[in-house]
Amino acid sequence: MSLTLLIIGAGGIGGYYAARLLSAGHEVVLTARGEHLKAIQGRGLRVDYEGGQFHHPVKAYNHEDLVRAFYPDHFDLVLIALKSTATESVMDELAGWLETGAVPVLSLQNGVDNELLIADVIGTQRVLGGLAVRIGGHIVAPGVVTAEGVAQIVMGAWPYVAPDDDPRTTLLQRLEQAFCDAGIPSIVSADIRRELWRKLVINNGVNPLSALTGLDTRTLTHHPELSRIVYGMMAETVQSAKADGVNLVRKDLDEMFDLISNFNAIKTSMLVDREKGRPLELDSISGAVLRRCRVLGIEAPYTATVHTLLSLAG
Repeated sequence: MSLTLLIIGAGGIGGYYAARLLSAGHEVVLTARGEHLKAIQGRGLRVDYEGGQFHHPVKAYNHEDLVRAFYPDHFDLVLIALKSTATESVMDELAGWLETGAVPVLSLQNGVDNELLIADVIGTQRVLGGLAVRIGGHIVAPGVVTAEGVAQIVMGAWPYVAPDDDPRTTLLQRLEQAFCDAGIPSIVSADIRRELWRKLVINNGVNPLSALTGLDTRTLTHHPELSRIVYGMMAETVQSAKADGVNLVRKDLDEMFDLISNFNAIKTSMLVDREKGRPLELDSISGAVLRRCRVLGIEAPYTATVHTLLSLAG
C-alpha cells in the first residue's frame, strides 16, 4: 500500500529519500525555497547517487503555499529533513497548520533536541524520532542533489517504546516495510533516544573538527593526532548522554569510532555549511554536549576547545 508523505526540506537527505520513495510509487510532496524550489517545480528533482541517477517530477512548495494547498491529514507522515538550526523557526511557522490535524511527524535531523522542540508544538504522542545513518548528501545545483552511502533509517516512537495500542506502533511497522521496499534499509528501534545519542557521538566527533580544519572524515579519523581529538570528543559525548538518562558505554564509543573510520571519505554537513557561509549546527551538536556536561558538572576539554575555536573563526 502506497504512502502519502510530506518531506520538509529537499536537501541532500530529504531529496535522496524523496527520490527513492517516488521511484517506489509513493506520493511525495516536498518543501524547499529559493532557486532550488523553482528548479524542482520547473524541471523536477534530480538525485545523483553512487553512479546512478533518479529524476522525478514532484510537487514542491514553499511553506506559505503548502498550508494553502493541503490539510495536514492529507499525509500519512510529515518527515522533517531540515538542518537542526531551522527546527524551532519552522515549527513556529507551521504550528497553527499542524495543530489542525493529527499526522505524526518524523525528525531525520542531527542532534538530540529536535524531537523535544516538535513535541512542544504537537505533543509527544505524534512525535517519531529518527536518524539517517551512513549517508552523505548535498545540494550541488538548483534542483540537483548528490548522495552516497548506505542511507539507512533508524526510527522509533519518541522518547520511549509506545504501548501496543499506540497508533505510532502500526505506522512505524508500515513505514519500515515501505522504506525497505523502496531501497531504504530501515529498522524500528525500541529506544530511539539512545540511537539519537549514538549518532551524536559520531557527529560531535567529526562535524565541528572537520568544519574547523577543512578535512574530510577519513582524513580526520586516520590522522595520528587528529584521530585522538575525534575519539576524545566522542568520549565526551558518551559521558554527556547521562544527563538525559542515556547510559552509553565504551562499546558504544568504539563501535561509533569504527563506523565513521571505515565510512566513505566525506565532507561533513558542517564543513559544507561553513564553505557556503551558512549557519552551522554547532549549538545542536557540540553545544548540546557542552550544556549537558555543565549539568553533570564534568569537563569536556576537547569539545569545548573545538567549539570555541570554530565559534571565533566565524
